[in-house]
Amino acid sequence: MIQRLLLVAVLISAETTQAEKPNVVIIFADDLGYGDLGCYGHPTIRTPNLDRMAAEGMRFTDFYVAAPVCTPSRAALLTGRYAVRSGMASEKRRVLFPNSAGGLPESEITLAKGLKTRGYVTAAVGKWHEGHLPQFLPTKHGFDSYFGVPYSNDMDRQPQPKAGEPKWTQNNVPLMRDGEIVERPADQTTLTRRYTEEAVKIIKANKEKPFFLYLAHTMPHVPLYVSEAFAGKSPRGLYGDVIEELDWSVGQVLAAVRAEGIEKKTLVVFTSDNGPWLIMKENGGSAGLLQEGKGSTWEGGMREPAIFWWPGKIAAGAVARDIASTLDLLPTIFKLAGADIPADRPIDGVDLAPLLFGTGPGPRLVMIYYRDTTVYAVRKGPWKMHVTTRSAYGKDAPVKHDPPLLFHLAQDPSERFDLSAKNPDVIADLKKVLADHEVTVTPVENQLEKDFPK
Repeated sequence: MIQRLLLVAVLISAETTQAEKPNVVIIFADDLGYGDLGCYGHPTIRTPNLDRMAAEGMRFTDFYVAAPVCTPSRAALLTGRYAVRSGMASEKRRVLFPNSAGGLPESEITLAKGLKTRGYVTAAVGKWHEGHLPQFLPTKHGFDSYFGVPYSNDMDRQPQPKAGEPKWTQNNVPLMRDGEIVERPADQTTLTRRYTEEAVKIIKANKEKPFFLYLAHTMPHVPLYVSEAFAGKSPRGLYGDVIEELDWSVGQVLAAVRAEGIEKKTLVVFTSDNGPWLIMKENGGSAGLLQEGKGSTWEGGMREPAIFWWPGKIAAGAVARDIASTLDLLPTIFKLAGADIPADRPIDGVDLAPLLFGTGPGPRLVMIYYRDTTVYAVRKGPWKMHVTTRSAYGKDAPVKHDPPLLFHLAQDPSERFDLSAKNPDVIADLKKVLADHEVTVTPVENQLEKDFPK
């Protein structure tokens, strides 16, 4: 009898422990601008589901990615480390390509790897872009399953579609399930819908156990494609159609969480990998009042819309004006799940729990702005110092500033008024912050510059 009671107690304890582990869903857009959502001020793009998500959760005003382009930004989210530490940043090759031999090193501890140690089911859906060779795919980095494209949707470009074939066949991008190609070229008009359907299946199949879903959309990276249901519907044109379908996708994910009755134990995060691709003109997005876009260390290149949703845990309608970053997702989620934060390597993220749950101020005080392997700027509090500037995709050379440029982002988020001459003490403090950071960075083998094997 005593043994039976002890067994029941152990089982109850195990169930309680499992119930305390939150499900985690990260929804990651591609090239979405700070000003592209209704809840961030866009006048014509309709995003009712994201607007509702913000009304029911926490919307961030000063949320950053760790790089202004795709591959290093995603590496930083997955590892909680600036990409320079993992070799996923380069001065010569900014992102991985279909002929790249490198990828995210196996030695990196990803969100998925850490959560696997706590019994999570882990799934990646959508764009990966951390290495397309078998040893670099999501299933080698802690994910139980993968459904998506291995790199950007404009890669493997063909000169033109074959006679009679639709325009999307111009890009010979493969659609993969785990390690196998299931469709090539991927029908890009259906990707947002199919990613969403896959995500909903994963949620429904794992409602009884803790799960981590990384839903990384291909859109709105160019070339833009949208399903028939959303084509021609937005006043903003094709770009608006694409964003409105992404908004629909977010609505489907949240509806699935609610339908399974797991909303009070599920954290959902929505953000994007970098700012808008401005040189694409009407096919690119908007950074709103922020300067520049994708590829730049001005605010428009790295400050992103971000919404955190967890009914009953995160106060509805909250607005966070503290600095936060995708770097912070790993330590925050690991702490919530009871996973160990790696102690054998520098982790650049901080635990956002005090900010999310209203128990204290935001713990992130500093943001470092990398372009490739070089620090271009640093922020502490409202002050941002640029030591180097360069346009996002121009042919101009980097411009080094001595003295550095200095902006007060609370008063001047568009970075128009240089205050360096009036604030030498602030410049001195930010220079020390930058020096303290740089001594922690150790050169590693650069994965982006590996030659494709002959």
